[in-house]
Amino acid sequence: MLLSLVVHTYSLRYWFPAAVMLGTAPVYLLSWGLWRMLATALPSRAYHRLDDRLYCVYQSMVLFFFENYTGVEIVIYGDIPKNKENVVYLSNHQCTVDWIIADMLAIRQAALGHVRYVLKDGLKWLPLYGWYFSQHGGVYVKRSAKFDVKAMKKKLLTQTESGAQMYLVIFPEGTRYNPELQSVVTDSQAFASREGLAVLKHTLTPRMKASHVAIEAMKDHLHAVYDVTVAYEGTLDARGQRQPAPSMPEFLCKECPRVHIHFERLDIKEIPLEPLFFRRWLHERFEIKDRSVMAVDWLGFAYAAAITLGGFMGYKRKGSIMSLIAGLVFGGLSAYGAFKISMDPNDTTVFFIASGTLAVVMGMRFKKSGKLMPAGIMAALSSLMVGRLLLKIIM
Repeated sequence: MLLSLVVHTYSLRYWFPAAVMLGTAPVYLLSWGLWRMLATALPSRAYHRLDDRLYCVYQSMVLFFFENYTGVEIVIYGDIPKNKENVVYLSNHQCTVDWIIADMLAIRQAALGHVRYVLKDGLKWLPLYGWYFSQHGGVYVKRSAKFDVKAMKKKLLTQTESGAQMYLVIFPEGTRYNPELQSVVTDSQAFASREGLAVLKHTLTPRMKASHVAIEAMKDHLHAVYDVTVAYEGTLDARGQRQPAPSMPEFLCKECPRVHIHFERLDIKEIPLEPLFFRRWLHERFEIKDRSVMAVDWLGFAYAAAITLGGFMGYKRKGSIMSLIAGLVFGGLSAYGAFKISMDPNDTTVFFIASGTLAVVMGMRFKKSGKLMPAGIMAALSSLMVGRLLLKIIM
């Protein structure tokens, strides 16, 4: 009975917001349709102004559920401009929540109504949303040889010439990175290898066409490119292996406590437009993302901080220079080890040597002195860290 109640309550966390968002969509579309008919006799700028406002109202409700209702902590690295700009937003792509992340950043710039997406062609068949995204200025594209450059350019130029402000969201990978779909990951890495590009571990090899067409077509209209990297906490298991990012239902059910977002603004003048150079530039941006979409070894960094603090406290209380030196050396080595594990979960050598050495040294000191502080505590922490690292190595 109790288990049934828990499961029911858990499902309501998803069904309630889903019912509200889907239930209000027809009303929203009806309001938009009436405005569309009334605006036929008005200048395009007037139509876009209210269209953007209506879109902002609906998306603000969506954001309430995904940010406030879930209580997720949004951690942003980098400075988001205070003023609205016409931009192309480039991001890594792991799940459907990535669409919402773009809204989370846009609303912080009062540009939520200007968000438009470049989406894969199959999504145009989404009920209600698929059709409206196109009406709001979104662009549907096909992959590879079927990609229609002229159609995309025409759509974007029509929008900009009619006065629409652009916060154009593009996911250059073309599809989501999912570690469970190994064939997709392997094909992407094989393509990079054939083309002489760096092989990426945590993102797919970016496709350049949509990004290049968008930036080239709107270069006189754009102010900047926003390079965004998103990392969801909880996507690394105990063995250091990547897990899929949360789906929208999982996100709404509070299965992601924290989202880390690295934001970088690049002036449009800094972007090379020649195709060969642009391709190299885009791949280099994703090499940076690949290093950033790592699961930070927070436990390792906390351990390193504890060692450093212990050494400092030993110096402060007893004037022990050796305690200070040991704290700085082993704390620094442990922090470097945590960094190496964050970059590559299997790179445990430095951390294992540092924590293992400290476990032995502090263990011997504890045996000799019998004092819990600091020798006993440091020996225990170091032994636990050695056990954790051994588990990583074995598994």
